[in-house]
Amino acid sequence: MRRKLLAAAVALAVAATGAAATGARADVRLKPGYPKLTWGTCTDPSLVSRKAECGFVTVPTDYKDPDGPTIELAVSRIKHTVPESKYQGVMLVNPGGPGGKGQSLAVIGSLVPDGVGNAYDWIGFDPRGVGASKPSLSCDSDYAGYNRPEYVPTNSAIEKIWLQRAETYAKDCAKAGGDLLNHLKTQDTVRDMESIRLVLGATQINFYGFSYGTYLGQVYATMFPSRVRRMVLDGNVDPSRVWYDSNIDQDIAFDKNMKIYFGWIAKYDRVYHLGRSAKAVERRYYSERARLGAKPAGGVIGSSEFTDIFLQAGYYVFGWEEIAQAFAAWVRKRDPEPLKKLYDKNNPQEKGGDNGYAMYLATQCTDVQWPMSWTKWTADNWATHRRAPFETWANAWYNAPCRTWAGKPGIPTSVSGEAVAPILLISESLDAATPFGGSLEVRKRFPRSALVEGVGGTTHAGSLFGVECIDNTIADYLATGALPKRKRGDRSDKRCAAVPRPDPADGGGDVVKKRSAGTSPARIALERALVGR
Repeated sequence: MRRKLLAAAVALAVAATGAAATGARADVRLKPGYPKLTWGTCTDPSLVSRKAECGFVTVPTDYKDPDGPTIELAVSRIKHTVPESKYQGVMLVNPGGPGGKGQSLAVIGSLVPDGVGNAYDWIGFDPRGVGASKPSLSCDSDYAGYNRPEYVPTNSAIEKIWLQRAETYAKDCAKAGGDLLNHLKTQDTVRDMESIRLVLGATQINFYGFSYGTYLGQVYATMFPSRVRRMVLDGNVDPSRVWYDSNIDQDIAFDKNMKIYFGWIAKYDRVYHLGRSAKAVERRYYSERARLGAKPAGGVIGSSEFTDIFLQAGYYVFGWEEIAQAFAAWVRKRDPEPLKKLYDKNNPQEKGGDNGYAMYLATQCTDVQWPMSWTKWTADNWATHRRAPFETWANAWYNAPCRTWAGKPGIPTSVSGEAVAPILLISESLDAATPFGGSLEVRKRFPRSALVEGVGGTTHAGSLFGVECIDNTIADYLATGALPKRKRGDRSDKRCAAVPRPDPADGGGDVVKKRSAGTSPARIALERALVGR
């Protein structure tokens, strides 16, 4: 990462260095003699199947020092197949995180109805520090291993252990990342997006962002408003709440969604036999959680791992059956293997397995200064825990390394869409990761935008998963720029059905295989990128 640029390498400079903090427009320029991006073959099977091209874009580690150390961004492209007269330009894609791998997401153009996606060049990329980009940050591959302490610090010993763990992880990242940690802010990735635009020779970009990717879109639109052609932002981050406050918001929303999930399990008691009411299933969950705190399932799945497994149900409906099956197998048969399998999917026990987590912290911890006082953390989280016990302390410890993070914190961009072309916003009513209020806030800041609501849904960033009302709205917008008519007031502009909840016929069989049967490789790639499956 500290190699000097060769004479022919890409060098970029920021003319307005204060633009990111103030919301003023920025300007990233390529020096004369920059090389063209050389496309080669891909290795990801989903990209190979679509005959995608892959390569690297070289950018400065620090845009204020364009002749200094560099980063290589892993990118992919699936080219348009329409005649040149109908070509609509490049479409960058980001799955969120921060820390999510995006190179494989060039495939999702095929999911846009009526072949509308064929008019775009779909550009996937792993953001700086992530996945195949070089360098890729990893601090402690075993940090999310088994048998971690109980999340809820009911005594000072538990609290001390978690504080030590968080501080040690932050130190490990300081050692692994060095000066790179000062250059992993959202604003850095936004400048990388502008660099990709320049290397591709595009006048403007189109952008499809999920989850945290919506914040990338918001900040890009603020810093480079004239470069925005069209944007689809699904699962919108509230730009007024980054990032400490937004995590508190999540805790309350996830607790509500888990009660909905427990009610769904109760509805199918004939299948799972875990309780006939939401409250009964919830009591069963907490009693089993306490049991695992004393004696982990299979010697590895304790109370904290159990919480992490169930958390996925608060994000998406896609895994509801699989989690319920694993829960039932444990309660009824004391079989730990399904639980362990689920935990391992989202917490890979392999070298570099913490890359997503490390980059999540590297971005959120430096986008803005987090509270330094542990007294404030404890007061806020105990108050929230009393209202929403499911995830509060798990989330607190997940973010706790930000208290002692080595990277220098910045000032968040003041997001404004006043000068931006019309964009499409999407959110389900009960999205917990990015609560619906965030989409309403973005709608206010982008006065030419329109918001589509998946009514009553709990799925986070669930577009292009087959809900016709939502997906056809996306297709219309990407085809012609047409948006639903904007309504007066603080509300959505179009109401659609949400991603449907599963309806299990029985409690047997491999629900993953059932769900994947007949599913396109593009949708499988999208689900893996978003859900980690």
